[in-house]
Amino acid sequence: MLIRRPDDIPSSEITPEGLYQNRRAFIGTAGTLALGALVAPANMGAAERQKDDITPEKDATTYNNFYEFGTSKEDPAENAKDFRATPWTVNVEGLVKNPRPYDINELLGRLTVYDRTYRMRCVEAWSMVIPWQGIQLRDIINRLEPLPSAKFVEFTTLFDPRRMPGQRSAVLPWPYKEGLRMDEAMHPLTLFATGMYGKPLPNQNGAPLRLVVPWKYGFKGIKSIVKIRFTEAMPNTTWSDANPREYGFYANVNPAVDHPRWSQAKERRIGEFLKRNTLPFNGYADQVASLYAGMDLRKFY
Repeated sequence: MLIRRPDDIPSSEITPEGLYQNRRAFIGTAGTLALGALVAPANMGAAERQKDDITPEKDATTYNNFYEFGTSKEDPAENAKDFRATPWTVNVEGLVKNPRPYDINELLGRLTVYDRTYRMRCVEAWSMVIPWQGIQLRDIINRLEPLPSAKFVEFTTLFDPRRMPGQRSAVLPWPYKEGLRMDEAMHPLTLFATGMYGKPLPNQNGAPLRLVVPWKYGFKGIKSIVKIRFTEAMPNTTWSDANPREYGFYANVNPAVDHPRWSQAKERRIGEFLKRNTLPFNGYADQVASLYAGMDLRKFY
């Protein structure tokens, strides 16, 4: 559904203008606010576009996978109510010019905040459409100045079982880790989200900082990030470590490659009764398929 290019549509068409006036409150010292960004594939027909409505905010904030706060979809909203996301420090490590802790405002300050409405496809075959606000990851990476030998970037979630009660269970190997190839991280669609629906990012959705990679399954969207590490070797990731047969490093949305326990050909948009067809790369193939030219996407799932 790439209806228009990202900078052709004003933010006011996505989220009420009044909400956008509050953005400075959640991004600290961040500066210029970029207009618009409804990002979707160019080759989708009008009928399909009409169905791609923004998911109601209530659904997007109460139906979540965030195992750090519990394994049911309702647990994060309930168990993260008292989570404090300020102050917040992100440790930058590895193959980078200045590895050290960064206060979140120092890390993001004066970088452009974008509005991006992206389709989100969970590996469990449900989906949403969410209006995010955040910083392009490539802008942050450029600020950090990784060394030429850096080929991957690894992200780590806060590990604090006192504040994240789901971590008291060994359901996953904690802390949660994810990673991207450097070219994936530098792609302009890849976002560090700091808000959604024109408001600060809710705790249950990964406050204060989460990764959004719209062409990949949702579990790549690591939340409450406290560490960024640049590496030469592909990093281990939590779900790949927990069950490598079912969860690969790349996790690109691919309707032609089934999950070992269910089909990925269709998805259920939250709020809809009938299932719809899943699109390759979640509908962003025009923008990102070239990143994987020549790769066997069944082997590198």
